Amino acid sequence: MDRYERPGFPTGDEHVMDYTLSTTVELPYAAVVEATRAALGEQGFGILTEIDLAATMRAKLDVDLPPQVILGACRPALAYEAIQVDPSIAAVLPCNVVVRSLGDTTTLVEAFDPDAMMGLADNDALDAVAADGRQRITAALAALTGEK
Repeated sequence: MDRYERPGFPTGDEHVMDYTLSTTVELPYAAVVEATRAALGEQGFGILTEIDLAATMRAKLDVDLPPQVILGACRPALAYEAIQVDPSIAAVLPCNVVVRSLGDTTTLVEAFDPDAMMGLADNDALDAVAADGRQRITAALAALTGEK
């Protein structure tokens, strides 16, 4: 049984964990990776880093994972604002967005929740930054499924 088919393993539209936001898209992986880049771009995020997790694990550990990529998304204005409040917040930037194949025509998109990220700093002055980031990430995820 595949890890993603095990009972209790989340597969979609719910919050996968308390620190992520996610959506399931009924499209093939490659199309969702491109759509995710575009949706993030529409919300003002650039992609600073990209890690092909499946290829890395294959090369380093000779193990197979479903196709998945980690996109390091950053909205510079939000990052700058957060760093001005707490320079150490840079340690959790950029915001990771994972696109993971769940099958031939189903793909999970999961993002680190900015509220959880800012919660690590325990600084109320970051609340507005987190709220803006969360709203933008949520809008990008909603755009992938045509929600408003």
